[in-house]
Amino acid sequence: MTTDTPARLLQLLSLLQTPREWPGGELAERLGVSRRTVRRDIDRLRELGYPVQASMGSDGGYRLAAGKAMPPLVLDDEEAVAIAVGLRAGAGHAVEGVDEASVRALAKLEQVLPSRLRHRVTALQSATTPLTYWAGDGATIAPETLTVIASATSATEKLRFHYCSGDGAETRRLVEPYRLVSTGRRWYLVAYDLEREDWRTFRVDRLTEPFATGARYTPRELPEGDAVEFTRRSMRGGLPTHELDVTFAAPADHVASRLPSGLGTPTPEGPHSCRLRTTVSEAIEWLTVHLALANVDFTVHSPSELADHVRELGARLTRAAGSSGTELPDT
Repeated sequence: MTTDTPARLLQLLSLLQTPREWPGGELAERLGVSRRTVRRDIDRLRELGYPVQASMGSDGGYRLAAGKAMPPLVLDDEEAVAIAVGLRAGAGHAVEGVDEASVRALAKLEQVLPSRLRHRVTALQSATTPLTYWAGDGATIAPETLTVIASATSATEKLRFHYCSGDGAETRRLVEPYRLVSTGRRWYLVAYDLEREDWRTFRVDRLTEPFATGARYTPRELPEGDAVEFTRRSMRGGLPTHELDVTFAAPADHVASRLPSGLGTPTPEGPHSCRLRTTVSEAIEWLTVHLALANVDFTVHSPSELADHVRELGARLTRAAGSSGTELPDT
């Protein structure tokens, strides 16, 4: 019998968080208490904000329903390890749509993981996928770097780190971190640089030895827009701008789901075609990759440099496929 009420409540909550309905008698047996005690404990959980539903009848019981807010979860060892590994994999590869929220969740989870579970997470992650994120140019990021930055951002603590700029200059920075932004290929930190007294965008793969100082700050407001738009404007400053005009032989919603959101939204031109006209700041090489990965037939109308690069890459891939003298298997 569990006589410690807080411990019993946690055990009851853990049982209710499984996707099933628990008869009152079975809960009483599991907890080693009376049905009356189970009913009192259920009332305590409801007072704490957990939406516990009860069904009437001889086969009735209790289940935890979806509420208006997310209550604290109770995870067993295996569940905690599985979630941590999944969050590390998502954060470590900066997949489109996996944003700062995933990194913040990972930072919170790893902060409270016992050392024995943290070792299991690291071992499993090492055995299944690299503990780094490929930035597209050979640069890598350790997930620990992301979690340190995310923790400092959430706690509004000033952050110190070494930074290597694009021209190779190395500096020591003290910033007020504002947001982490994922572009699908890279992570960026938007922060207020205290020494330069201005907002800056830092590529996280060029950032080393991040250290949360413990000194708190009052968050500032970005001068214009949100962190994503601020990052896009910063990126445009160092990249060529192109007037993109491409037709796709597929429905607009299908193409939109396969293109990075930063390229814009294609316009339908019929049930089986669409057209994308937008101004984009991106290297021609990466525009080619984005279009190819949509995995549908397309025609480049402009810019001419992009059409030339697509044509050259197509010819190169054709030569590569034919040079082995073997046919590729059907997929």
